[in-house]
Amino acid sequence: MNVMNKTYLSLTTTLLALFLFIGCSKQGNSQDQESGEKSGKVGQVGTTDPVDLTGLSKAYFASGCFWCVEAVFESVRGVKEAVSGYSGGDEENPTYKQVGSGATGHAEAVEVYYDSTVVSYATLVKVYYGSHDPTTVNGQSPDFGTQYRSIIFYQNDEEKKIAESFRDSLAASGAYEKPIATEIVPFKKFWVAEDYHQNYERLHPDQSYVKNVSIPRLRRFQEKFPELLKEGIK
Repeated sequence: MNVMNKTYLSLTTTLLALFLFIGCSKQGNSQDQESGEKSGKVGQVGTTDPVDLTGLSKAYFASGCFWCVEAVFESVRGVKEAVSGYSGGDEENPTYKQVGSGATGHAEAVEVYYDSTVVSYATLVKVYYGSHDPTTVNGQSPDFGTQYRSIIFYQNDEEKKIAESFRDSLAASGAYEKPIATEIVPFKKFWVAEDYHQNYERLHPDQSYVKNVSIPRLRRFQEKFPELLKEGIK
């Protein structure tokens, strides 16, 4: 094989790898949105039957692509629902495109509805830290930018205390070589993301990003904490 052919094959392989690992904010997602807009179904894609969330507690986290984070929390026993959305910025009614630009200050986040008699907030914090790399600044591979930063949004002093205590214990444990980058900030407002983002991993298991990033991340978490999973999840 001559040098020109080798170079061509190498370039082709690289481009294919890049395509497979296109992030949550890139081509695969925008194509879904464009398809929805053309068919008039944006606001319907990804919806499910209504879930009764009355009386449940709520918690807010961000740790990279919200497709991944939503799926992780929804696999946890005691969690009734996790909703993808945006939080941490100042833009009112932000759109996915605006947040994806990194200009709004918002991060892709999830609103977790949970039964506090089954799972505690402290356990959710454990799930949070155990399902991503909290030392990565502004991102979770392969997604990088302020919209993918690691954040815990606390709603009261007790949540703040739990989040900070867990972070400090983790930092002191020596589990990580780099400092923990997770922001722990007061919760202000959560904006629900467009309907086509909801339950995305479950509804699109064959999408390239989901297959190569979301599902492996979910599986790593589930293998690490089998005792926290809902019945029937292996």
